[in-house]
Amino acid sequence: MGPVLAGVLQLLALTAALALAYKPLGTYMAKVYSSDKHLRVEKWIYKGIGADPDTEMRWPAYLRGVLAFSVAGVLFLYALQRLQGVLPGSLGFASIDPDQAFNTAVSFVTNTNWQSYYGEQAMGHVVQTAGLAVQNFVSAAVGIAVAVALVRGFARSRTGELGNFWADLVRGVVRILVPLAAVAAVVLVACGAIQNFSGIHEVGQFMGGTQEWNGGAVASQEAIKELGTNGGGYFNANSSHPFENPTPFSNLFEIFLILLIPFSISRTFGLMVGSVKQGYAILATMATIWLGFVALMMWTEFSHHGPAFQAAGGAYEGKEVRFGVGASSIFAVSTTLTSTGAVDSFHSSFTGLGGGITMLGMMLGEIAPGGVGSGLYGMLIMAIIAVFIAGLMVGRTPEYLGKKIGSREIKLAACYILITPALVLVFTAFAMALPTPANSMTNSGAHGFSEILYAYTSGANNNGSAFAGLNADTQWFNTTIGLAMLLGRFLPMVFVLALAGSLAGQKPVPATAGTLRTDKPLYTGLLVGTIIIITGLTYFPALALGPLAEGLA
Repeated sequence: MGPVLAGVLQLLALTAALALAYKPLGTYMAKVYSSDKHLRVEKWIYKGIGADPDTEMRWPAYLRGVLAFSVAGVLFLYALQRLQGVLPGSLGFASIDPDQAFNTAVSFVTNTNWQSYYGEQAMGHVVQTAGLAVQNFVSAAVGIAVAVALVRGFARSRTGELGNFWADLVRGVVRILVPLAAVAAVVLVACGAIQNFSGIHEVGQFMGGTQEWNGGAVASQEAIKELGTNGGGYFNANSSHPFENPTPFSNLFEIFLILLIPFSISRTFGLMVGSVKQGYAILATMATIWLGFVALMMWTEFSHHGPAFQAAGGAYEGKEVRFGVGASSIFAVSTTLTSTGAVDSFHSSFTGLGGGITMLGMMLGEIAPGGVGSGLYGMLIMAIIAVFIAGLMVGRTPEYLGKKIGSREIKLAACYILITPALVLVFTAFAMALPTPANSMTNSGAHGFSEILYAYTSGANNNGSAFAGLNADTQWFNTTIGLAMLLGRFLPMVFVLALAGSLAGQKPVPATAGTLRTDKPLYTGLLVGTIIIITGLTYFPALALGPLAEGLA
């Protein structure tokens, strides 16, 4: 079997598995967030945190809950890292330096999981399990909660109430993420991923010296790392490490986990707004972009120049030979079109255009299908922009799902789509203009510029993957990427929740003969075009200086 055919067959198998899971999981999540009943364990949690899950919240109160919970998470994780040296189960590792502890705490709380450290050489069992793994669950649940609040904004009328943040958070963890992650961890253990709390031990001779590895609860963390679109690896090699990702089957299974909730939540949206067709329209938009990017990536990585590449059957540099070019291309697209950031190959070693595709996936806002929750609310923002453009074309007041899109709504949507490009381009400009940050680049020229552009694109979009080659463990990058992650996560949430409150307060507008049908293929095409033109072209000058210049050289 040729490598191209192998890649195509894996893509077909993955698509079939996602299609089978779409209906049951999407329906189940809709029931979870529409139920008025509480499980016994949930009642214990509410009592422990002093929350009343039946109290409805308007958008400012919902936002305060999101921010308060996230601030507490940053402080706790920062303290845990700073105290690592005196904690049991630290494997003898020292406490983390202040700037790196800040960066890591922000990274995992914002669902970014950017890592400027070597996991197996820096973090002990306590920090990995009680700190990082816990944030993998709750940061994902926060993203889903915000998305559900926006969906309620479309579904409700003449009220500013969006549900209860604490109830949405707890249900997301208890009823969705924990059960799915538990099953996924068992599958990964069966595939060969390790799951233990062993210490550092010698595994044999390597290049004239001894080689040492530490164990850890890797399979359980790997499961929620992919399922929650987190991405932070237990080991520095991330999902190319055989302890995390042992076989080609586990590799395909991890891609499945990455895409499972982001695709399925489109059905949750359709059910909650009372129109399954609307969910299918969002799904079609996500799937069109994702499949298009996978096809482009495979083309760039299989269609190459020179006899060495042709003899190898693909651009194999930086790719794990267990998986091959096809599987690595699917993984790279899936991890950058979501907010996962896990890698089974090194994106810096992709072809120039291939590296540009990974960057463009993040620059689109990671909405196809995007992160858990964040992909849906990002896509709904773009849906509002698309109906606004359509309204301008025909001279009608734009409407979406029976809600008028007025000046307030479009201003909030515009702020949402502008904040992330501003963070990426401003921080990149400063890093290139100042003398010290540029010293962290391994490469010069277009590829060196791509290293820094990729870093801030990844941080501000809460992705977490890196263009290997940049030394990001400096005070400048730890601090500025940390700020990009914070602002890139929570400023958009402000606009999303404010928009949700505005929509929930409206009365529904009846559909007429002139209403744009947003559940038809025509609208799906308009939405795809809007995403590519508005968000993609924003970054075109920066892409032209980096991956495009390298790829066309």
